[in-house]
Amino acid sequence: MTIIDVARLAGVSVSTVSKVINDRYGVAAETYDKVMDIVSDLGYESSLVASSLRRHSTNVIGILVPEFEPFSTELLKGISSAVEGTGYELLAYSGNLGHNHVGWERRSLSRLAGTLIDGAVIVAPTASVTDATIPVVAVDPHTGRPGPSTVEADNVGGARAATQHLIELGHRRIAHVRGRTDLVSAQLREQGYREALEAAGLTFDPELVRVGGYRAAETTDAARKLLTRPERPTAVFAANDLSAIRVMEIARELGLRVPEDLSVVGFDNVPEAANAVPALTTVAQPLHQMGAEAVRLLLGLLAGVTSEEHLLLPATLVVRASTAPPEERPTHADGGSR
Repeated sequence: MTIIDVARLAGVSVSTVSKVINDRYGVAAETYDKVMDIVSDLGYESSLVASSLRRHSTNVIGILVPEFEPFSTELLKGISSAVEGTGYELLAYSGNLGHNHVGWERRSLSRLAGTLIDGAVIVAPTASVTDATIPVVAVDPHTGRPGPSTVEADNVGGARAATQHLIELGHRRIAHVRGRTDLVSAQLREQGYREALEAAGLTFDPELVRVGGYRAAETTDAARKLLTRPERPTAVFAANDLSAIRVMEIARELGLRVPEDLSVVGFDNVPEAANAVPALTTVAQPLHQMGAEAVRLLLGLLAGVTSEEHLLLPATLVVRASTAPPEERPTHADGGSR
């Protein structure tokens, strides 16, 4: 398949096809889409690769995310600021995967590497990409070392601080809504939760842990199961803010007051946390800084002046209105409690 074939099928000139694949100005949007559809359908990637090789660089950094949501959006803000003035442009790419997470980063890199992007920042990859053909930096990685350069927050320390805060308020039955089971971040946050319980001499109860998967829909089921237990928890530490906000919504539906009847803590400190009602106590990841550091590492790799690095940034507790000491529950005449 040649550029002439693409031009013939698209009904345009060879020069127009050349402008499209080299991303030059002067091509109508409708024509651009038509040419790129034909390129995709006919497998003209080899010619795109050749074009990139002739230019030696695309001057584009890919930002690969499984989906666009508050966490990745805040990272993108830091990434965008860090790229400004570097001569690179950004291509934010999501496969709109839904629950089909496994292997998404490899599929995305296969489509983009060498033709459209020089390097990539991958957010929350589900697998190691040590076989990538371009420089890669992972944010909130699935796997630890060895692997590509990584940037992450102190998930264990942050979760420990969140749980310790609830313990210091007087809570003893503290539940945990876990994140995605395939991500190390979720595993580390549960580890911090368990370490805080152990340090306080509290017995870990597996019945007080439910998977929320970082998603509101999964958290709905987890929250209902936890909050309708005969001896429900007086506090919940959720593995991200969106899950924590959903826990508060379910609590209200069940007639519980936050924080009087139930204290709730999240993780991430996305803007939605401060705007929740009540404002959510959470663990702040330095999301803008994480994005900026990922760009710094990637630019070093692209320039050939740095090698693999692994950055661990601090996570800090932000106390707001969703946590308070537990209220004593009235007892019935028979000695039971509500």
